[in-house]
Amino acid sequence: MRISVQEAPFDLGKESTDFAQGRSDMGAIVTFTGVVRDLPDDPLKVMEIEHYPGMTESALREMAQTAVERFSLGDVLVIHRYGPLYPGEMIMMVATAARHRKDAFEAAEFLMDYLKSRAPFWKREVTAQGADWVASKDEDEDALGRW
Repeated sequence: MRISVQEAPFDLGKESTDFAQGRSDMGAIVTFTGVVRDLPDDPLKVMEIEHYPGMTESALREMAQTAVERFSLGDVLVIHRYGPLYPGEMIMMVATAARHRKDAFEAAEFLMDYLKSRAPFWKREVTAQGADWVASKDEDEDALGRW
């Protein structure tokens, strides 16, 4: 298991290749990458992401460990960036490895739902109209109900 909370961009291809390397015991590897999405009505200048170092990594590790146990994962990778991010930049990555694809897909979805709603990050969107903190959305909270 590897958890990385970092300001620097990551190389999706290298991270995926490194994660998959030598996985002869795993039949499925799923990756998901989140990208900073622009706002259609008020173009996003930048998304600023803050976190508490140490606490955030601990919370992500706990979520990942739950996924490992629940879905019998062979491994998991979570990368999440902080700092100023611009539309189109990769903001995070989840990779899961399991013996079977169902577990790998469900674990990735589980992690995405929990990262979206429970990971201790604070996001602020800056546009030409001003800056606003991003509140949690009802649909993100509802997504947790299926787990």
